Amino acid sequence: MVVSDLSSAPCASASSRAHPKARPGYGKRSVPAQRSSCEGDFALLPERERHIAGYVDALPEGAAMDIKSLARSQPLYGQMAVGSALRALGVAGHLRHVRCLSGENGVQVRWVTRTFWSRTARDNEWWNAFLTAEERDPAPQEAAEAAEAAATSAPEVPASVPVPAQPLVTAVPQQRTAEPEPVLMPDSVPVPVPELKVTDGCPSPAFLALAHLGRADSRLALSAADCAALEQAAAEWFARGVDADYLTHALTAGLPASVDSPFGFVRRRLRDKLPPRLPAASPAAPGTPVRRLMVECTECGAPGRPEAFRDGLCRPCREPDPA
Repeated sequence: MVVSDLSSAPCASASSRAHPKARPGYGKRSVPAQRSSCEGDFALLPERERHIAGYVDALPEGAAMDIKSLARSQPLYGQMAVGSALRALGVAGHLRHVRCLSGENGVQVRWVTRTFWSRTARDNEWWNAFLTAEERDPAPQEAAEAAEAAATSAPEVPASVPVPAQPLVTAVPQQRTAEPEPVLMPDSVPVPVPELKVTDGCPSPAFLALAHLGRADSRLALSAADCAALEQAAAEWFARGVDADYLTHALTAGLPASVDSPFGFVRRRLRDKLPPRLPAASPAAPGTPVRRLMVECTECGAPGRPEAFRDGLCRPCREPDPA
């Protein structure tokens, strides 16, 4: 008798739409030396976690791993359920959320968020060793990202298609009729083609990122006055090399069931989760380590060194204060 619940992958009709691909550098990253997929890979997990694990495992490299995309692409569970399932999968040893320093080529340096995925549950010691090695030698991953970015940005070149021969048409001269000249009113002037111009009053990237928080998660909907008051704090994040996607992910990760004051909540996260400054362009002094990788807590999103986390959780989330 075949038990369908033990299947690690969702059925073909489980996904209502194609899953989106993350921007180059972001998204799903499978750890090396993965064994082949088989029946019952996640049989020991609860039903919800088993379904989400099977869905994530079937996603290609670079697939978007944010909660909103995962909830939108499969119809069984919403954003809160998906977020809880991802946290449980982190505790079970299947994934780690990681911030990596990308693009250290002297042109653009930025922090990107990746989700490392393992079909086999790994313990904390394995993850610490893997992430330490990943930080020491990011060259293979950087090369893969460069190839991915080139493939994404390269325009498609259509194959050469023979042009069918046009029938020979003898031009017949036609009698040219006089066209009436346009009559301009005294105050009328030619209307130029409108051009998109960036004016001085255009909102800043920090303001726009804050304004879009409500669309990413309705619990963090901010008013125009709230965005203006928090704009300077968000601009500090951009000054440290992050982009709007990074800021949105950091502010919306691990939200509670309800947020009474979106303004106060966002203001505190802007302060508490402020990323470190990027290393200077000049070479570091000998013996000075450069931090290129930080693990994110799967519960609250706080960054830190790999050894500071147990089961993907930071100390405050592992040991909450007694009520």
